[in-house]
Amino acid sequence: MKFVDNKESIVITATELKQNLGKYLDFVEQQNEVVITKNGKKICRLTPYITDIGQYFLMKEKALDYQYGGKKVSYEEFMEIYEKSDLRMEFINGEIYLLSSPNINHQRILGRLHLAFNEYFKDKKCEVFLAPFDVHFRKKDIKEPDVMQSDLLVACDVEGNINEKGKYMGTPSLVIEILSDSTRSKDMVEKLNTYMLSGVKEYWIIDQKQEQIILYTFKDFEIDMCKFSKKGDIAQSFIFDGLAIDVSGLFSNLSV
Repeated sequence: MKFVDNKESIVITATELKQNLGKYLDFVEQQNEVVITKNGKKICRLTPYITDIGQYFLMKEKALDYQYGGKKVSYEEFMEIYEKSDLRMEFINGEIYLLSSPNINHQRILGRLHLAFNEYFKDKKCEVFLAPFDVHFRKKDIKEPDVMQSDLLVACDVEGNINEKGKYMGTPSLVIEILSDSTRSKDMVEKLNTYMLSGVKEYWIIDQKQEQIILYTFKDFEIDMCKFSKKGDIAQSFIFDGLAIDVSGLFSNLSV
């Protein structure tokens, strides 16, 4: 059994599914998933499917691992689902990720970052935005974009990149993600890859558990520089001169 964004995922045989279909439908109804095998090979996946009229179950022809390029729905299908749903979700490499509510320490850290970033950018062209704020990240040589809600982002290209629905369609210069136990892998692997390939210039990872900030810069769609800033350090932006965060202050007085 494994967990994917707070969902349980179990692997069973096709025979077991036939014998206990009701049991596994109830399991999936609780926002979990079941991978079915035949002769030792994964052949399909039973997973919650959200539409405008409720929740259904979608059987896939092939069970694909959670990896780059493993599609579950298309970008168009995701947008249709998303626009008719009240749930917060992201679309990364063809996968839909439901977003849970952040904990209190996440909100404390985000509030401190927002205050510092707003102060720095108050008289500048760039604007600071907080989640939930959808961005369509268009990766180099990849047809379908990812749709993600960075915890905090800095956009310097807002003018000319607002569509008829009032949605931002540009590419942020800087993005920040605050790690949690359920998002650590996604933020440090999938999102890092998306930001790198979509033209983002700088990515900050806020690691609550290690009480550190990891700063990445990208150049020519590859990692250019990476720096770890721990308590006692000042995390300094590579691309915005003078934009800095006291790491000790950022993580001070948090709940255990």
